[in-house]
Amino acid sequence: MNILKKIYCRAFQSAFYLALPFLPYRQPKLLGGSGEAAQLLKQEGKKKALIVTDPTVYKLGLCNDLISALAQEGAGSAVYSGTVANPTVANVKEAVELYKKEGCDCIIAVGGGSAMDCAKAAGAMIIKPEKSIHKMRGILKVFGKLPLFIAVPTTAGTGSETTIAAVITDDNTRDKFTIISFCLAPHYAILDPAMTVGLPPAITATTGMDALTHAVEAYIGRSTTRMTRRLAVEAVSIIRTDLYKAYTDGSDREARRNMQYAAYCAGLAFTISYVGYVHAVAHSLGGKYNTPHGLANAVILPYVLKGYGKSARRKLAKLARQSGVSSPSADDENAAAQFITFVEDLNAKMGIPTKLHVEESDIPELAIHADKEANPLYPVPKLMSARELESIYHDIKE
Repeated sequence: MNILKKIYCRAFQSAFYLALPFLPYRQPKLLGGSGEAAQLLKQEGKKKALIVTDPTVYKLGLCNDLISALAQEGAGSAVYSGTVANPTVANVKEAVELYKKEGCDCIIAVGGGSAMDCAKAAGAMIIKPEKSIHKMRGILKVFGKLPLFIAVPTTAGTGSETTIAAVITDDNTRDKFTIISFCLAPHYAILDPAMTVGLPPAITATTGMDALTHAVEAYIGRSTTRMTRRLAVEAVSIIRTDLYKAYTDGSDREARRNMQYAAYCAGLAFTISYVGYVHAVAHSLGGKYNTPHGLANAVILPYVLKGYGKSARRKLAKLARQSGVSSPSADDENAAAQFITFVEDLNAKMGIPTKLHVEESDIPELAIHADKEANPLYPVPKLMSARELESIYHDIKE
């Protein structure tokens, strides 16, 4: 990356870092379950909720308890279950149309990151009906107050129940873009391990590695705070001990509960401290090939950590020591290396591959997309240009 762009990126990131104490981040309040959520809506005078979910979650019946609880408290519900992995502009518009048609006055997202992203973008369009969703792309393009918004994660990984971002895919171009605004954060979240007990092992693995990626990128970046470092360490410590347990025994509710909390902590950490090139590369693959986000993050993470090299070594080593990945006495070089080995070994134990589908001819375009997303927003340890990012795609290509 040329020196002028580096100066611009670091100046932009420094300005955001200095502003962190004054920015209106909202931490969602935790609810005990569907019954408490229904009571809350009754207290708030809400009459009908739009439930945004995906076909699998809906077919598994994971929305049934919520629908019943709402009915018992005299509230209706309308279900939009068409959300796809890497939700599209069409998904968002369909959800908005259903919200208006059914006379809804609040939103409940039930599912993984895709359902929550769709719900957030729908909320943005509901409060800004005159604005095209494409014009909401980027940072702080949406202002206002979303309808009362409850997030119910059915995976333990995305942390979307805490974040101020929605990632949406253009149906025609397959361009994956991010809408970032403080008003998108859910007002409430339900962390219920029963919602994740039925997850297949492969989904448990990749969503758990998604949470790990959030915690790592938040910790090693240049916009950390005492709180986000603490949350990241807590998340990594839990994932180290509980992800494989949840993977091998899906009925282990304690491990499931712990993983949900780890994802919540990691989500809070990266909402404030941001992510890095792992996410930028993963988003480009999700848009182009519909690669599942957690899988992409899991595969890409060790390659990017190696690519950062000495730039991330000190912080990565500190994270390794504090989370128990390495011994407290390990030096920086060994502790950082042990952390990367820990990621690779955990991936291998859970059957996550070391490579992904990438077309050689697509790499320049993918790298440009990643560069556009990451620079200057992401406070990465080491800045890379589009040309430099191409090496990551070559590394991960099957």
